[in-house]
Amino acid sequence: MLRQYELVEKVKAYDPDADEEMLNRAYVFSMRAHGTQLRASGDPYFSHPIEVAGILTDLKLDAETIATGILHDTIEDTVATQDQIERLFGRNVARLVDGVTKLSRIEAQTESERAAENFRKFLLAMSDDIRVLLVKLADRLHNMRTLHFIKNPDKRRRIAKETAEIYAPLAERIGMYEFKDELAEIAFRELEPLAFESITRRLEQLRESAGDLIPLAIADLEELLADNGIRATVVGREKTPHSIWKKMQEHHVGFEQLSDIMAFRIIVDSIPDVYQALGLIHQRWPMVPGRFKDYISTPKRNGYRSIHTTVIGPAKRRVEIQIRTHEMHGQAEYGLAAHWAYKTNGTASPRENYPGCRTCWRSSTMIQARRSSSSTRSSPCTRTRCSALRPKAS
Repeated sequence: MLRQYELVEKVKAYDPDADEEMLNRAYVFSMRAHGTQLRASGDPYFSHPIEVAGILTDLKLDAETIATGILHDTIEDTVATQDQIERLFGRNVARLVDGVTKLSRIEAQTESERAAENFRKFLLAMSDDIRVLLVKLADRLHNMRTLHFIKNPDKRRRIAKETAEIYAPLAERIGMYEFKDELAEIAFRELEPLAFESITRRLEQLRESAGDLIPLAIADLEELLADNGIRATVVGREKTPHSIWKKMQEHHVGFEQLSDIMAFRIIVDSIPDVYQALGLIHQRWPMVPGRFKDYISTPKRNGYRSIHTTVIGPAKRRVEIQIRTHEMHGQAEYGLAAHWAYKTNGTASPRENYPGCRTCWRSSTMIQARRSSSSTRSSPCTRTRCSALRPKAS
């Protein structure tokens, strides 16, 4: 668990003008409010909101959002009131905490009511203030990381099912793929334990038989790009058990029939470097027909941009390669949060920068939900990077 000074230092590292006094007050208030409450793990309950706040600092969000993360359970689980939160931390923080509390209460509804209602409430929360959604996703992510401490298997499965059906797809919809992947993976491990164990075991066997293909391929790519004057960061990994299982289900194939279970990511400085790297890779390794996608010239609706290609790589194995710039990579990992942080440069007050960007996000989000731009199009935000996420005129 982050200590008080560690949390403040993390925020001040990217936002030197952050309200340090408010963060300290929130830390102490939450610790006192939760008192002796314990989590299923046996840890003090207070550790949970602090870990949620820590996740939010990784997104480089403003001090009001971090304070909301610290306080997000106080109204629901302690004797603290919204009036008290507003008096001590201001109207904005009180409004955000109240928004997160309302979303949390939806989870107490019946299974039949919850899915549709959750989705509607999330959309409403996003149209009003995206920070409510970001805090709620961070809250769910930490709860999933500690899911194994819950002894009741039925409760674990209920939480995992809700995460798989609502939270992971929602994270994907707003482009937060790192959140989406981790949420989906933990849920899959809980919901399909036999499939998870089987795929994990087969991956270990493949790793033993194939040797060091990933580091060899990384070295090959780094050398190819460096020899042609392209500065690049190359990373590689096996695809996750959940992504492998999903592909097996979609294509109705067994594990042995999957050939592209290795994925590589190349991060370069500029868009011209992206396409030059793509040309070099296709010269070195033959491309698999039908497995090329250009999300730079045609971004996804959530703003995701990258080049995807599949080639016959080392040892005649099919490998997936993604190529993107550093800016695209930040947005690909953290989506809406990365875009919002960019608008504020990690330092500006959301009161200055948030409303204009909210226009872009509201238009983009509602178009995804209702598939209609006529009723949601707003005047475009004047900030340059919003164009990546602004819905195209019909």
